[in-house]
Amino acid sequence: MAKSEPNLNVNTISRISVGTIIKGEIVSSSDIRIDGTFDGKIQSNGRVVIGESASVKGDVICENLDLWGKVDGNVYVKDTLSLKQGCTVNGNVHIRRFCVELGSVFNGNCKMITEDEFEKLIASSYKVK
Repeated sequence: MAKSEPNLNVNTISRISVGTIIKGEIVSSSDIRIDGTFDGKIQSNGRVVIGESASVKGDVICENLDLWGKVDGNVYVKDTLSLKQGCTVNGNVHIRRFCVELGSVFNGNCKMITEDEFEKLIASSYKVK
C-alpha cells in the first residue's frame, strides 16, 4: 500500500516575503514563513520558518521553529527548535527538543521544558489562541 502525501494547502501558510518590513504582532493558528524583516512578537500554533534572508526582532512562540535567518529575542517552542547552518539566535530559548547544525550561532541560555511547562509559561506570559 502506497503512502499518501499530506494535502497541504498553500493558503494556510502566512508569508512575509523578501523585501517586506513589518512591525507589530502576528497571531496565527496556522504555519508562518518569514523571508523579510519582522519587528514584534510572533505567535503560532503551527510551524514557523524563518528563511535565510529573514531578520526577526522580538519573541517567537510556536509549535515548531526552523531557523535559517536571524532572531534577536526569546524563543518559546512547544516541540522542536531546529537551528540551521548559518542562522543566528541572540536570546534565550525555552524548548522541548533542540537540533543544532554546525555553523549555527546561539548566544543565550537554553531551558529544556515539557509541553505542560510550555503551556504554563505561555499562559502566564502570553495568550496563544
